[in-house]
Amino acid sequence: MKKTAAWLAVHALEQLGVKYTFGIPGVQNTEFYDELNKSEKITPVLVTHEGSASFIADAVSRVSGTVGTLAIVPAAGLTHAASGIAEALLAGVPMLVITGGIRTDLGKRYQLHEIDQHAFMKPLTKATFHVKSHAEVVPTLYEAWRIAVSGVPGPVFVELPVNLQLFPEEVGELPEYTPPAAPTLPSEAEIARAAELLLAAKRPGLFAGWGAVDALPQLIEIAEFLQAPVATTLQGQSVFPHTHPLHAGFSFGPHAVPAARNAFAECDALLAIGTRFGELATGSFGTPVPENLVHIDINPEVFSQNYPAKVALAGDAAAVLQRLTFELKTRGAARPAGSGPQEQIRRDKQAYRKEWYAHDGKGRVNPAHFFDEVRKQMPDDAIATVDDGNHTFLTAELYPVHASRALILPTDFNCMGYAVPAAVGAKLSQPQREVFSIVGDGAFMMTAMEILTAAKEGLGIVYFVFHDGELSQIAQAQEIPYNRKPCAVLGSVNLEGVAMATGAAYLRMENDAAIAGTVAEARRLAAEGRPVVVDVNIDYSKRTTFTKGAVKTNFKRFPLAQRLRMVSRALVRKVTG
Repeated sequence: MKKTAAWLAVHALEQLGVKYTFGIPGVQNTEFYDELNKSEKITPVLVTHEGSASFIADAVSRVSGTVGTLAIVPAAGLTHAASGIAEALLAGVPMLVITGGIRTDLGKRYQLHEIDQHAFMKPLTKATFHVKSHAEVVPTLYEAWRIAVSGVPGPVFVELPVNLQLFPEEVGELPEYTPPAAPTLPSEAEIARAAELLLAAKRPGLFAGWGAVDALPQLIEIAEFLQAPVATTLQGQSVFPHTHPLHAGFSFGPHAVPAARNAFAECDALLAIGTRFGELATGSFGTPVPENLVHIDINPEVFSQNYPAKVALAGDAAAVLQRLTFELKTRGAARPAGSGPQEQIRRDKQAYRKEWYAHDGKGRVNPAHFFDEVRKQMPDDAIATVDDGNHTFLTAELYPVHASRALILPTDFNCMGYAVPAAVGAKLSQPQREVFSIVGDGAFMMTAMEILTAAKEGLGIVYFVFHDGELSQIAQAQEIPYNRKPCAVLGSVNLEGVAMATGAAYLRMENDAAIAGTVAEARRLAAEGRPVVVDVNIDYSKRTTFTKGAVKTNFKRFPLAQRLRMVSRALVRKVTG
């Protein structure tokens, strides 16, 4: 049987269940695209920029639990896609990155796109493969997929030289894909130590990250057994329903909302699941983690990196939690229902809402009223894609997430431009669910042209653009110590013109009175299969709790002399202007 590497690659992807690839064809992958075009199982989706392709693939993986796949040209296509690939690596999101490659049968140097792609990709991926023969194509793609989904998920890179794609060679019987084995559980002794520590605690708490995204039943069971409040990382907001009375909020500590700050104020034992205690998750490492820390993660390398673990349990979150809950039930009794901080959490959440309602936005859209109305109208399982900026933390503090994998956003790599293309991936892979974006105007301008892809594919996505004319998160961080905002004020952008250029509908949300009607009309238009740009005249004058808390945490770490210098400079500039 003679087959080209292009045919073999598409065959492998079909066996793996890939439904879409994302990218742009070029001279070194046209044969691959021709085979993709003939496939009855895979749809190649043309994007406007390979950077968007990687964000789209990332979103496919996050909301569907499968592996988003890129089909991009080598060199320039790969460098364009690098931001989304790195985002997936740091976020633990599986991705398959396939490029063409220069000819390996010419013996010539300085070919088009000739760079060492593997040296470039090594720090951005879990593994890289350079296919040398036709016989390697299918096994290599199977192995790449296995690595992408095993352990901590992440991106894997495969280079298919153009000559292998073009020219057929004899191949033997094609192998079948074998899924990876389930990870092992911690020892019985380790599980027992964790159970004893948690049962002995007076005020245990749970802190859940994205690594616990498929462990919802186990999280709920153990939280209710312990009557423990649950906080989540920024990326992990959709791992535990915000409607549950034990849900406290995003993170805990001085940068967290009052409900989480108070619920964890006397926490004497913390069960952390699927989190690395990174900078954003901990408010610049200001989270007060108790000495009695039980840490569950698929990756043993994360243990005790930032906070020492009393008990470290390496393994899959759902499996370890299930075993831990069994051990807890064997060794002790469940705490009485309602004996946790549920009532305090409810009161604190209500009071925080009232604080936002009372804020005078000077005729602009109050974020609390906006998010309340969006939550009221959107189905529980609607997917929100969020970008990087001030709107990120407004969403984290004010938008209740009701369903698993219902909110996705960039975190540790913290890349602007994520939300617009990510919404395309979310809607393609979950067409039955409503999809909308929360994106600041600065982030929106980075990838707004990808709305063309949404329009071309007939995707009804609502893009709520928080329009204030600044890079507001960094502007606020500059304004406090510097009393000025260098390079953080945007040029004027006509969002109606962007909508017109990309085939989207356009709506303007001027003030609070317009929120309900505008959200309803946007949903109506999106239901017709058309993207919608909603120009939100947002009020950013009230700072989030996260921003205020993280600034204070960082400031306190400065040496005394530097603190005095910065305060003096700020005062002088405040007086002199």
